[in-house]
Amino acid sequence: MLNFFHFIFKYKNRTLDQVMLYISLACALVVIFHVGYLTDPAIGELLSGVIAVMFYILFFLTCSRTIFSILNRRSIDVAHYSGLLVSSYFLFIIIARLTGFSSMEFFAGEQWIYVGIYLVFIAELSKSTLFFDSFYFNPTILFVISFLVLILIATVLLMLPRTTLYTPLSFVDALFMATSAVCITGLSVTDISHNFTFFGQAIILILIQVGGLGIMTFTGFFGYFFSGGFSFKNQLMFGEILGENKVASVIKTLLTIIFISLLFEFIGAIFIYFSLDSAHFDNQGKMVFFAIFHSISAFCNAGFTILPDGIHNIQYRYNYNFQLILSALFIFGGLGFNIVLNFYTYAKFHIKALYTRIFFNKQLLHPAWSFSFNSKFILYCNIIVVVMGTGCYYFLEMRHTLVGQHSIVGEWISAFFMANASRSAGFNSVNLGFMSAPSIIFIMLLMWVGSSPGSTGGGVKVTTVAISMLNIIALAKGKEHIEVFKRRIVGESVNKAFAIILLSLFVIGICFVSLNFTDPHLGLKNLLFESVSAYTTCGLSLGITPELSLAGKLIITFTMFVGRVGALTLLVAFIKNTRNKQYIYPSEKIMF
Repeated sequence: MLNFFHFIFKYKNRTLDQVMLYISLACALVVIFHVGYLTDPAIGELLSGVIAVMFYILFFLTCSRTIFSILNRRSIDVAHYSGLLVSSYFLFIIIARLTGFSSMEFFAGEQWIYVGIYLVFIAELSKSTLFFDSFYFNPTILFVISFLVLILIATVLLMLPRTTLYTPLSFVDALFMATSAVCITGLSVTDISHNFTFFGQAIILILIQVGGLGIMTFTGFFGYFFSGGFSFKNQLMFGEILGENKVASVIKTLLTIIFISLLFEFIGAIFIYFSLDSAHFDNQGKMVFFAIFHSISAFCNAGFTILPDGIHNIQYRYNYNFQLILSALFIFGGLGFNIVLNFYTYAKFHIKALYTRIFFNKQLLHPAWSFSFNSKFILYCNIIVVVMGTGCYYFLEMRHTLVGQHSIVGEWISAFFMANASRSAGFNSVNLGFMSAPSIIFIMLLMWVGSSPGSTGGGVKVTTVAISMLNIIALAKGKEHIEVFKRRIVGESVNKAFAIILLSLFVIGICFVSLNFTDPHLGLKNLLFESVSAYTTCGLSLGITPELSLAGKLIITFTMFVGRVGALTLLVAFIKNTRNKQYIYPSEKIMF
């Protein structure tokens, strides 16, 4: 028997991977049917037993494959560590279910079995998706397709009967909600706090996380973690998707993005948890889920909340600690991963220096640490937008939505929260219906400007607007080039900035005009606000989203997708590249 297993795991490893994928897929589908569709208690109890048996089978297969693979190779690599980790998780859940210890009772629930099954399925699926060597996909097209596939899968899941409590979602409503979650927009045609079950809210949470960081990022992470490495072609593909020029740094960049994102979300969830009042929750489990949901939603700039009326809810509109924590999360999420990495490296060094000084009485030399030109430029742009946005919002709304705040400090915190949430996060701590007309215009401007490139936020990006304004100043001064921080900006960046601005105005205009044909009764101001919010993936609304017609919802859905992927990205993906010519035409000047 041992020789048979030795032969299978040594010479039929590829076949075993396929078998594991199909078995885990079947288990995952059974779980979806049980949790999201089945309503008969008798059949549900029977399926619970079947799922438990599947769990034990997957544990045996995963554990056996890992052990025999280690024995065959006589060494332990990354894939083995991941296999041992998954096996340890299975073993822990089995012990919790069989022993019945009160301290482990929480982990004896069926939900942890579901997590284990999907962990194996994701691992096997990630291995399969890395086999791109036999064919070629343009990475840009693959990026677009990954979002489309995720949206379609999410649509099916959101249509399951047990996703909602009262009114099941139609196909168009499910498509709208799936697109909004994957594109981290936050617009909603139904109140997820009232109409969605825990299962439905969990689906939204997963879609926010995967959509915020990118499905290809997660695919690459799990694929590397569970398969043990990338081929050179995989590294080239993921390097282009992640914007990493050095092939040798692709894996490090990928792992860093995932690690930093999860670290900030974990820390944010802890701070949110301690800012809450336990009297508002039925149990600790709901309190923990609330903290995790809002931490991920804030860091990914999604704007989804499981609070009725959003952050404007009477129990949270004056919880300024909660608002400051959310603000920190969506500001860091909107800065971009490179800048967040700089902050993380800086904080890591000083914590290490403090630890060394206290316990070893040694002084660490400060290493050379500085922001790159792009990081410095992005940081300055964000500081200007944060300061100007907060100040302008305060003075525009000090006699309107800020009147009800308890103190001057509360007014400034609310102004700070709203000014930054309006850029991309989509949360609202005030009633947007009572905002003045100038404030609504100002909010649309903030939504359009958006966050930083390479971040989870939307909009045309602060750097795009900054480059355009600096170009205007340079032209007024008679200069041929933009000069910032003793650097000259290349013409390609200027051209791209103006192309992004023009395309954004074009898409927003098409959406706005189309909505005026499908939903003219909702008013010009409301429709324009909705159009800008959809394209910039902000998620703020003046309350008309559930009232949109069928055609109006499809228009907003398409706009959200284009805004998340990027109009310029779609053009690059589907317009055939032309060969560079070996000659240059004579130059001419255009009259303006």
